[in-house]
Amino acid sequence: MLGAVLTVALLFTDTANPIQTAIDYYQKITAYQVTVKSVSGGKAEIMRYYFKKPGHVRMEFVTPFKGAVLIYSPDTKQAKLWLFGYRSFPALSLSPENRLIQSSTGQRVDRSDVGALYQNVKALQEHGRTEVLGIETVGGHETLHIAVEGGGGFSIGAVARYQLWLDHTTGFPFKVSSHDVNGQLIEVVEMDELKLNPEFPDDFFNQ
Repeated sequence: MLGAVLTVALLFTDTANPIQTAIDYYQKITAYQVTVKSVSGGKAEIMRYYFKKPGHVRMEFVTPFKGAVLIYSPDTKQAKLWLFGYRSFPALSLSPENRLIQSSTGQRVDRSDVGALYQNVKALQEHGRTEVLGIETVGGHETLHIAVEGGGGFSIGAVARYQLWLDHTTGFPFKVSSHDVNGQLIEVVEMDELKLNPEFPDDFFNQ
């Protein structure tokens, strides 16, 4: 019943601001896991991504650093990196500001979750415009295709425009592309194998 209500909200009732509807749904979620593929500058990165509020992150890299595991704790505000598998030697404790553990586009582990993405999109939306482009299928999922663009050269970092393909029921993004003020593509991120509110082992985010 809740899914049906949110579907109507996303596609019809709140068409002028589907981002806020997606944010409202996300606030009810306590955890999620997803497989992420990002492409920037012709280079692809694939990882299994796990998130638990209020900010626990675990990344298991598939390519190009197969076997590496990165865990961030909001308690210590530090990230721990195992290059050859969880709890293997060597292990490095690093600040999320360290470029070694940032993505090729400068994405930080402590700002890598969907909630942080929504905050950036919302900020662009408040300084620009939102366009609903229609219903499209992405990876077998029916999505609402939305473009959000800052006005007057406003940007969040290098990003002045997002295109998002949001699950029509939950608002979760299955695909996101980011563009600079000149319209040039910065990055494309695709997400699949989504599980909402999974049960993680007690020590899953332990460093």
